[in-house]
Amino acid sequence: MVVRPTNNRSYFGVVFLALIGFAWLALILWGGSPYGRFLSHDELGEIGMGLSPKSAGLTVVFVMGWSLMTVAMMLPTSLPLFNLFQRLIRQRADSLRLTALLIVGYITVWSTFGLGAHVVDRGIHLAVEQTAWLENNSWVLVAAILLMAGAYQFTSLKYICLDKCRSPLSFITEHWHGSNQGSEAFKLGIHHGAFCVGCCWSLMLLMFAVGMGNLGWMLGLGAVMAVEKNMPWGRRISAPLGVALVVSAVVVALVSGPSAYAHHGSC
Repeated sequence: MVVRPTNNRSYFGVVFLALIGFAWLALILWGGSPYGRFLSHDELGEIGMGLSPKSAGLTVVFVMGWSLMTVAMMLPTSLPLFNLFQRLIRQRADSLRLTALLIVGYITVWSTFGLGAHVVDRGIHLAVEQTAWLENNSWVLVAAILLMAGAYQFTSLKYICLDKCRSPLSFITEHWHGSNQGSEAFKLGIHHGAFCVGCCWSLMLLMFAVGMGNLGWMLGLGAVMAVEKNMPWGRRISAPLGVALVVSAVVVALVSGPSAYAHHGSC
């Protein structure tokens, strides 16, 4: 006879909060250390596109930092799914292990996305270094990220993924059958992570503009994504947020663009 734990839910809450707290603490300590510069995409962009021990090492550092940022920012936004899954399997002796596999699958997707974004970012840095105009007009990249993030808020793909993230029960019912529990828990995390990336990838790219060590931006963006994904009225902020980001891109262009230099030169 297997003795089934009766307080796994409380254990889950403690472990979940501890994991998020550890991620925030690690980022705070990392950002305040002499190695905090490695949380900046500018520092990582200087390594170029070549394959070298330094390049590989800094890429690993980036993935570590991005994974910590994902745990700190994105795990809280998906708490309803993790909590519901744990409740559904709480009578199982291995419920904590299955929930851990779910979280690992979720973080794996976000880490993979971060690695891909890092490779693209390195390519952009290389293009900037080889193009004098881009090097002298780096504001274009900031404005482009803001514009892209704002425009994505109005796409149908954004709302499809957002609706999936806002329906954890139907999502679990669709992907969890209990036949091969460990594998299915991990795959459930993969599937949910994919829809979460589809919902929030453009907002997370804003961290490339400000750096992974910027705790203020992390808190702000994390709160916005949590509201958007979980509050009953959260879906209503998607369009206003998109407008705000597009306007921000225009402001960056007006303040830092050619017209600003022309006006400064005529004064």
